[in-house]
Amino acid sequence: MIDALAAIVPAAASTTAAAAGSTAVSATASSAPASIPLWIELLVVMVSAGTGVLTAREHKLDFVGALWLAVLLGLGGGLIRDVILQVGNVYILNQPLALPLALLSATVVFIFPAIVEKPDKLINLLDIFSVGLYACLGCDKAYVYGFEPTVCIMMGFFTAVGGGMLRDICLARTPIIFQKGNFYALAAIGGAAIYIWLVRWIGVWNILALIIGTAVTMGLRWISIKFNIQTPTQVDISRMVPHRHRRGTEGASSALRQETPVVGSVDALAGRRERTLADIEERRGRERRAQALARLRKNKRKRKQRRLDM
Repeated sequence: MIDALAAIVPAAASTTAAAAGSTAVSATASSAPASIPLWIELLVVMVSAGTGVLTAREHKLDFVGALWLAVLLGLGGGLIRDVILQVGNVYILNQPLALPLALLSATVVFIFPAIVEKPDKLINLLDIFSVGLYACLGCDKAYVYGFEPTVCIMMGFFTAVGGGMLRDICLARTPIIFQKGNFYALAAIGGAAIYIWLVRWIGVWNILALIIGTAVTMGLRWISIKFNIQTPTQVDISRMVPHRHRRGTEGASSALRQETPVVGSVDALAGRRERTLADIEERRGRERRAQALARLRKNKRKRKQRRLDM
């Protein structure tokens, strides 16, 4: 009996250790993350921080407000992603140069706004480039830790536009990505979807997929601006139904309106009629008084003119 128990205990211990080991593996990275040059990462952070300062200047914010918006735009999306995922490291804490460079870029743009206000086309190009790159990087981090494709695309979306959402919330306005306009959030979602499709199902090298996903994001944004394609605000599919099919529905609704009895108070209608008639009579009285006053003034002027003639 003792020998049997001694054999069971090590087996149970090994099973528990295996389960703990599998749990630990699920919380670690399953593949290597996409590695891009450090200067590109920092350039994207600085560009996003600069656009945050421009928004602060438009709303007449002080220096502290400009720095806050700059940090939100440059690093807010990645912070939202890391807080939701709760795996791996937090980028704003793990990269020691990200926060100082974001603050430095914000300070320079705040003092010398002409640096970025004049080359607006370059800033717009770098802005959508940063959106595409953030979308693919956020998608890649979720994929590395074994999350489902839909979660990966959502993390790419949050990384790309999360900073802009935080900025608009701090400014007490509806986030721009939720308003009617050219593709921005949809472009980020498209880039993230292309990235996860290439990496997961095609087996493309993640760096190449990163380049393609960023290019797709920029291409979707350019197409929407070129052909003025905007996101719809209201959709009514019933208008697409042929008129002959709508006629029966309209007839039924009109019949329903006719069958519905109109319940009204006779006393209320009578009172309304009396008030209307009283109002009409009062207006007529004002008009008669005004005409009488006009005749008196006219006669007074005539009498005065006769005296002068005499």
